[in-house]
Amino acid sequence: MRLLRKILLLLGACLHMSCKYQSNALDIPLEVLARINMEQLPTITEHSPASLIAFPFEESFPMKCEATGNPGPEFRWTKNGEDFDPYQDPRLITLDDSGTFIIPNNGNLTEFQGNYRCFATNKLGTAMSEEIEFIVPNVPKFPKEITEPIEVMEGQSVILECNPPKGIPPLQIYWMTMSLQHIEQDERVSMGLNGNLYFSNAIKTDSRRDYCCFAAFPRIRTIVQKNAMSVVVKSNKLMKDSDSGSGRGYANSLLERKPSLLTPTGKESHTYLVKGEDLQLECIAEGFPTPEVEWVKIGFHKLPERAVVESHGKLLTVEMVNEEDEGKYMCRAKNPHGEVVHYFYVTVEEPPEFEIEPQSQLVTIGAGVVIKCVVKGNPQPSVAWRVNGQPLNDVPTSNRKVLKDGTISIHNAKPENSAVYQCEATNRHGTILANANIMIMNIQPLILTENNLRYMAVEGKGAVMHCKVFSSPASSITWSKADSADAVEGERFSVHKNGSLEIQNLMKEDMGEYSCFAQNTEGKVAIAATLEVKDPTRIVDPPRDLRVLAGTTIQFSCQAEFDPSIGDDFEILWEKDGMALNGSENARYMLDDGVLEIIDVSFGDQGFYVCVARTPVDQDMAVAQLSVVDVPDPPEDVIHSEHNGRSVKLQWIPGDDHNSSITEFVIEFEESQHEPGSWREMMRVPGNHHSAQLKLHSHVDYRFRVYAINEVGRGRPSQATERYKTPASAPDKNPENIKIEGHLPHEMDINWEPLSPIEHNGPGLEYKVSYRRQGNGEDWKEHMVKRHSFLVKNTPTFVLYEIKIQAKNHMGWGPDPKIITAYSGEDFPSAAPEDVAVDVMNNTMMQVKWAHVHKDKLNGHLGGYRISYWRLRSLLDSKKTHGDKHTLTFSGERNHAVVTGLRPFSEYSLIVMAFNSRGNGPGSHPVSFKTPEGVPGEVAAFSVTSIQKHKVTLTWSPPVDANGVIIGYILQYQLINDTEEQGSLMSLNISADNNKLHLQYLEALSKYKFYLRCCTQMGCGPAVSEERTTVPEASLASIHGGISNQGWFIGLMCAIALLTLIVLIACFVNRNKGGKYSVKEKEDLHPDLESPGINDDTFCEYSDNDEKPLKSSQHSLNGDLKGGDSGDSMVDYGDEDAHFHEDGSFIGEYSGRKDRVSMEIKGNNQSTA
Repeated sequence: MRLLRKILLLLGACLHMSCKYQSNALDIPLEVLARINMEQLPTITEHSPASLIAFPFEESFPMKCEATGNPGPEFRWTKNGEDFDPYQDPRLITLDDSGTFIIPNNGNLTEFQGNYRCFATNKLGTAMSEEIEFIVPNVPKFPKEITEPIEVMEGQSVILECNPPKGIPPLQIYWMTMSLQHIEQDERVSMGLNGNLYFSNAIKTDSRRDYCCFAAFPRIRTIVQKNAMSVVVKSNKLMKDSDSGSGRGYANSLLERKPSLLTPTGKESHTYLVKGEDLQLECIAEGFPTPEVEWVKIGFHKLPERAVVESHGKLLTVEMVNEEDEGKYMCRAKNPHGEVVHYFYVTVEEPPEFEIEPQSQLVTIGAGVVIKCVVKGNPQPSVAWRVNGQPLNDVPTSNRKVLKDGTISIHNAKPENSAVYQCEATNRHGTILANANIMIMNIQPLILTENNLRYMAVEGKGAVMHCKVFSSPASSITWSKADSADAVEGERFSVHKNGSLEIQNLMKEDMGEYSCFAQNTEGKVAIAATLEVKDPTRIVDPPRDLRVLAGTTIQFSCQAEFDPSIGDDFEILWEKDGMALNGSENARYMLDDGVLEIIDVSFGDQGFYVCVARTPVDQDMAVAQLSVVDVPDPPEDVIHSEHNGRSVKLQWIPGDDHNSSITEFVIEFEESQHEPGSWREMMRVPGNHHSAQLKLHSHVDYRFRVYAINEVGRGRPSQATERYKTPASAPDKNPENIKIEGHLPHEMDINWEPLSPIEHNGPGLEYKVSYRRQGNGEDWKEHMVKRHSFLVKNTPTFVLYEIKIQAKNHMGWGPDPKIITAYSGEDFPSAAPEDVAVDVMNNTMMQVKWAHVHKDKLNGHLGGYRISYWRLRSLLDSKKTHGDKHTLTFSGERNHAVVTGLRPFSEYSLIVMAFNSRGNGPGSHPVSFKTPEGVPGEVAAFSVTSIQKHKVTLTWSPPVDANGVIIGYILQYQLINDTEEQGSLMSLNISADNNKLHLQYLEALSKYKFYLRCCTQMGCGPAVSEERTTVPEASLASIHGGISNQGWFIGLMCAIALLTLIVLIACFVNRNKGGKYSVKEKEDLHPDLESPGINDDTFCEYSDNDEKPLKSSQHSLNGDLKGGDSGDSMVDYGDEDAHFHEDGSFIGEYSGRKDRVSMEIKGNNQSTA
């Protein structure tokens, strides 16, 4: 018992920081010891802990003691207060120049058990360690004993004692059966802190022969078992007696009773524990019915926050107690028959702790010394002073005394007062010990700072030059500049206690050499130092904050200025989150000349980047923030709730917005019946909303998901929710976009946009189509259909009907439908426009007017009017032909139109017809008109031949489009040698019957340009041009000998032309065979009324590229060589309703094209038919 108590106290003290050992050596710098051989008091630097337990599985146990001093210390040990020399015991292992010895685990350690203390001594004094207890534990064993069975009556309490053996804590106790099954514990059965097993009242099932107590010692890896115990619970026979009142009362008096405490005993108890330990208070009661236990702290409404009630209410635990947990606690055990209480007085104490620890001191001879040692603890520790390991009273001296507060005072200190003083404080929770080395001596100044050091500092900043001095007594230190014998002074200069000179707000004139002087009673010494003042380093172009998209490449740029004298000792570094960036460690970082480039930026790159411009003397920093943005993460925890038939509430938690605020959330849905796997948008909510009320369709099996949108874009969608199916109901709406079409005169085709599958709201969707003629009192005619169209037959032509469509499913009818009106099918117009008149506006444009067709003859909605026209002949030709038909369409109710693109000097014929959606009506009576003359087209076949030294021959043919009677030609030419200057323009008028000209008196070897125009009474047409160069005399022979001048070649060409002419005449005769023009013209005037529409073979889009509108022009014979300007005739004769322009970009139709080719062989004279 005594051994266990020591172990527990030692371990508990160490665990709660009471095993403290303080040893303060004098703070003598190593530089001093390296320069002078200075004596030092011994100082213990290492020793074993306050308790050393000899665990059986370890091989050896070192008893450590190491120390320093000059001269080197000698070591000695005491054991249980008596001298102990480990060197004399051959079983121990000792080390040279060390106080440590080792105890081998040879199986016989008991005689080494005891309390050890180490002393380190040299001629100046002695240092001592605290006591070290070497504990040799015994192997724990339960005593061999025979236990008698415990027999109790049913309802009585039972206590099974464990009484575990002593051993190294912690101790763990278990109650089990022989088959290692744990004994179940509850309000009635529980194990106490002492290891006993308590039964508040016994029942028959508690009877068994194998109650075993197991004690486990984890630190020594040992489990021991107590002999099995037997419990026999006997039935209460009185319970089986008759129901007589006396018998029943007696039984109840035995069984049912008020509680009493099995542990603890008495009315109250006191508990002492160390601050930081765990408080455990236990109350186990017996009684029947089983008592309930409750806990209170007297004077408080509730238990401490850290208090935990365990073991079915029987154990109160407070971890890591402090002063606030002190006080009076009460446990109350109660049942219906009464209660019992116990009071615990809890006191929280503390081991010794230094408030003021004794300090080592270096003291000048003759000075006073004060050694303080102030400790605290609960209970208040006792303090004992020692000197060199001996009690202070055993080493008296005249100049030393102990004051009332325990402080040691030494006046007029002498070298022999040098010693190691020990302060030892003890209470019942532990002991602490501190050594203080007191050295009494004088030393002349010794400057430890290196001589002739060079310091660099920055202008405007501060500089510190060091002068570390060791001396006794303390030295006076002064600084001076080399160019002055006086000490430096001023507000900017200050000398610190450690001898350093600090200069604030440096200026260039502060540069130079300085001297530090140290002086005391033992002597004077000095060192020199040099100060250089540099220009400050300054970042002139700092990096800018960046906000970029993930995956991009960014650059931070940083430029700085620094003192030129620093040279190559300047560098720009980059840091992030306090860590330097290195391109060699991360391939995505590129560092080059102040530029930091980051490739493939990710969110891990976000943060603050610091540019550090650094020199040996200073640095400047600039910070830039990198924000990486991206689309938002998917929302999380998307759930639907508040199900209310066709309404649910959808909630979610937003994902990371990646530095770009979420602007909105998009809710999508998917249904499993009609379009499984297809997600469609349902609604959008603002980015600051995290829920939405959804209105749903009936009879739909829904899933939902949500995605977020920010300024970067759309994020990925969330996980889909669980499915939610809405109940069926009648349709909410009827079909929309109802269209009525009449493709045939006696039919009405009704079409509508069907309800989408999710709008069915239930199975069996149908549509009721209702219709009747408007205004004649007819009843509704109704039809049920499943498709989204219905054809009404046998209707009158173009009659107004009322129509309505209503949806229906198995659950009922949709809302009342809206009534719309529409006409039945149309037929072709039955009348042609009358009073058709033509007004020729110029040689390419005319205006047509007509009278409207009466609406009763339209047989439908008027689409507009169409004008068909065709060219009969050129007024230069006497014979009429039926040219290509052109058709123009004009929408709406109009009675006039302008037609452009006519050919000048031609005769035309036209008709006008009305049209509706069914097609064209009959054409009007044809009207003929003629267009006036216009300017001719380009001259044909213009060439320059027979080129000689001073003359050329020009040949040509009349224009293909004469557009009138040709009255002559204009030839113009000029010299255009390859120079910027050109010759004057020469003009020559040529009669209309000529097509060849010999032009003479030209310059040899010269380049000419020739222009030729054809003219009518309306003006001259555009010019055609040729360029040729006259040749020298020597080249004439080759020119005249060319193949084009050979007789056989000319004859061959004439034969080919004659043969071509014969073929063309034969084709022309065959084309006109079998009919006359009047018949063909009559057919064209009466188009087929059975034509299916405007896109058949009779009427097609106009695409005749050979008959484009002609531009009229007037040319002066001596005017500019450019083609004459022509204005758009639509400006003068414009029609605001026209759908075309003069360039022919109108909507037109024409009948089948018939090409006509004619050729005339002309000689030198032109003849016009």
